[in-house]
Amino acid sequence: MNTTPSSNRTHIAIYGKTNSGKSSLFNAIIGQDISIISDIKGTTTDPVSKPMELLPYGPVIFLDTAGLDDSSQLGELRVQKSLQMLQRTDFALYVLDIHDRDLAHYNATLNTFKKHNIPYVTVINKCDTASEAILNEAKKTFKEAIYISTTNAQDILNLKDHLIKKLQDTEEDPPIIGDIIPYNGKVILVVPIDSEAPKGRIILPQVQLIRDCLDHGIKSYVVRDTELQTALEDLDDVDLVVTDSQAFKKVNQLVPTSIPLTSFSIVFARYKGDLKTFVEGVNTINKLTEHSRILISESCTHNHSHEDIGRVKIPHLLNQYTGKSLTYDFKMGHDFPEDIKHYDLIIHCGSCMLNKKTMISRINQCKALGVPITNYGVTLAYLNGILNRCIDIF
Repeated sequence: MNTTPSSNRTHIAIYGKTNSGKSSLFNAIIGQDISIISDIKGTTTDPVSKPMELLPYGPVIFLDTAGLDDSSQLGELRVQKSLQMLQRTDFALYVLDIHDRDLAHYNATLNTFKKHNIPYVTVINKCDTASEAILNEAKKTFKEAIYISTTNAQDILNLKDHLIKKLQDTEEDPPIIGDIIPYNGKVILVVPIDSEAPKGRIILPQVQLIRDCLDHGIKSYVVRDTELQTALEDLDDVDLVVTDSQAFKKVNQLVPTSIPLTSFSIVFARYKGDLKTFVEGVNTINKLTEHSRILISESCTHNHSHEDIGRVKIPHLLNQYTGKSLTYDFKMGHDFPEDIKHYDLIIHCGSCMLNKKTMISRINQCKALGVPITNYGVTLAYLNGILNRCIDIF
């Protein structure tokens, strides 16, 4: 579990006003002094994250954020950073100081949680410093809250138990392809090995798809594109071929039309995003002009080469397809711009390094502003004229 990538961990963020005890709670849950604790307002600047195993639930990431009421000199930037974390938050803990039960701020934050579809638990902190009268008064208003002191180990254990129950009640992740391929089915995974392939290992989407096949009793056969032809000759009744998007053209020529074909990126577009929206977005390509601006967004950070799919291959193919020299901007990791209105199209990676909440938030942001969005795999299938074939199985 300790090697579980962050994209597969439930993101639990701690919100609240400054000096409500967010960082103390963060440290108490983690069991380490990671966040700096101080009575000075604005101590927490950038969000702090820590992966851990919340047993028996599983791998999670806890996020400590700056106070949403931070009015210090850098407060506006800190609040902005905290609000950006909402796009990554699967579950929230809202911390209230029992001596500062600001209902207006509390209700405003809960409305924000609802806007982003974030389930939450209210935590009333510093209860060890309150009289019985103050505790009873608070319980009349916050009936569902958990009352704690971050210095009381049993309180933290009770909070963890409550949190685990809430998390277990949430919907489990859907299968990647386990719902469309039958038990005992056969899937060929085509993994080209080039200069972009990490030496000694295969990349995360391929690992996750293999695991999904194992979980659902699907037989997976992993081959390079150079051995695909003989693999097809060796196997009967192949249910699906999944390829790296960069090999689309070659693989499409080798795989008979009777066998469904798609890509890792398209599979993840369905698993972590919204395949229908991506297909609608890719049709914008035919409307692009010389003045069109394209955002290429990639979730992971790595060195770039002449074979880089996002920065080199897609722009080259897109310019070639449209016959125009389009303008491109590039963003990586969690650096997704808030102002996207000036883009005519956003092309996103398969988002294997992002949790689903982040990807859905970005899609909703594009929808709200009327900005078309698609992803690498859908774009490459479209440019190769095989999009319909590659989404037919879904």
